[in-house]
Amino acid sequence: MYAVVGCSACSALWMLEGRQETARCPGCARTHQYQKLKKFVETDDADHAREVRASMLASRSGHAESFAAVDSFGELDSQIERPVVTDEELLEDAGIDSGEIAAASESETASRSRKEIVLAAVSESERATSETITTYATDRGVPAGYVERALEKLVRAGELTEHRGEYRCL
Repeated sequence: MYAVVGCSACSALWMLEGRQETARCPGCARTHQYQKLKKFVETDDADHAREVRASMLASRSGHAESFAAVDSFGELDSQIERPVVTDEELLEDAGIDSGEIAAASESETASRSRKEIVLAAVSESERATSETITTYATDRGVPAGYVERALEKLVRAGELTEHRGEYRCL
């Protein structure tokens, strides 16, 4: 059993479930005896009680016509699961090609870090010179300046060795 009740002190409206001895007003925190509360509706359907309370609040604030145009709570609940705008529509409206985004997320650069790309260039090249490593990495979106710094750091860290201009992984 659900009831829409009102506070005699502050005129707040709220919904109660079940029959209780007392109820506390959410507006002013006054405690009321359930029997003495003004009950605007008593029903077994929670959605119906919500509708009545919402209708009363809309009427109080002068928005009764707007409220009448809105679907019922049960229908609104079923619409929540349906997206208003899909991700693809949002991207397209912003002028972004969703196909390019999907391709970029599947690309090699998106799945590997810059450091991993530099290390892959060393291990996959027959002659891993600074030029071949830089070409390999820049083709995959890594800036040339980063490649030079990364090679120096990787040699100092002992992950690579450099002999006569050629690099090898250790």
